[in-house]
Amino acid sequence: MKDLLGMMSKMKEMQARMEQLHADLEATEVEGAAGGDLVKVTLSAKGAMRGISIDPSLLNPDEAEILEDLIVAAHKEAFSKGERVVQEKTQALTAGLPIPPGLKLF
Repeated sequence: MKDLLGMMSKMKEMQARMEQLHADLEATEVEGAAGGDLVKVTLSAKGAMRGISIDPSLLNPDEAEILEDLIVAAHKEAFSKGERVVQEKTQALTAGLPIPPGLKLF
């Protein structure tokens, strides 16, 4: 019975830490850039777009396709950075727990 109470206590503690991690990830911003930093995309670590910055030199209607490609590339870079942040923070939080490999908590 004592082990069960200890396990329940640890579960509540883990739940609180997971909730805090969710909040931290939502507040953490990552930035991706493309075209020599002419296009920048800012995302939350959870993938929500927060902003985009486009250098005015790219606002030529004849080069719209280039701009579109740069936006996609910058978003991809920012998204990858966000995934790495989630992975690092999740590993730190779950260190020592018997969680199956490849299980995504977020």
